[in-house]
Amino acid sequence: MLFAGNALACATHSAHDHDVHPLLGEFLGTTILILLGNGVVANVVLNRTKGHDSGWIVITLGWAMAVFVAVLCSAASSGAHLNPAVTFGLAIDGRFAWGSVPGYVLAQLCGGILGGALVFTVYRSHYAATDNADAKLATFCTGPAIRSLGSNLVSEIAGTFMLVFPVLLIAAPTITFPDLAGEQMAATVGLGTLGALPVALVVFAIGLSLGGTTGYAINPARDLGPRIAHALLPVPGKRDSDWGYAPIPVVGPLLGGALAAIVYICLN
Repeated sequence: MLFAGNALACATHSAHDHDVHPLLGEFLGTTILILLGNGVVANVVLNRTKGHDSGWIVITLGWAMAVFVAVLCSAASSGAHLNPAVTFGLAIDGRFAWGSVPGYVLAQLCGGILGGALVFTVYRSHYAATDNADAKLATFCTGPAIRSLGSNLVSEIAGTFMLVFPVLLIAAPTITFPDLAGEQMAATVGLGTLGALPVALVVFAIGLSLGGTTGYAINPARDLGPRIAHALLPVPGKRDSDWGYAPIPVVGPLLGGALAAIVYICLN
């Protein structure tokens, strides 16, 4: 799915003072995002799990919490983009250097591959206990409920727009107070760990309202990385990795992120 860090720490790349390299932060953050996000899908759709058949609400809430934890773990080091669509949107808006985009996207994609591999490792016995090859693929990447590539593309554009546009609008809260001379001063108040919550709630809303068409990838790394893992891993009884659909959850989110940035710029 996809994403950005705490109240505008997510949107800016000012994290070079921290010990963890920004690219490592993006890699680890995306790995955590996929481990927990695809992990909840595996818990719901694979056979003989404790969460089997617990439904769409569990998946959407689990993904929202995956975003919360991933942002929490990586915001200080990388700004917690965790999503090429967010990175592109921020670059278009001028908040992120274009020269840093390729490294971020590569780190996100590698994190997606590792996250998918870790889900398979955790649930390996349940993959063996599941006969449905489509369900196994769903624990790695998205697929449409009704395959209509034009409509599917529109769904991914709309979902990602509704992720990136709020991210661009998120502002850290400020308070005003008089200084010693009686002049009003403004100070930014950090939200601490709660700064990751707004983005998680946005993802929760997108999943509940717009996710039923395509599974709301809204993040190229979230879909393509685990899809590559599915193709490479020895998943028992797996089907093909549905490469014919794979461009939709890559192109759609990139277009949606770019559109959100353009609209934001026009409004400001």
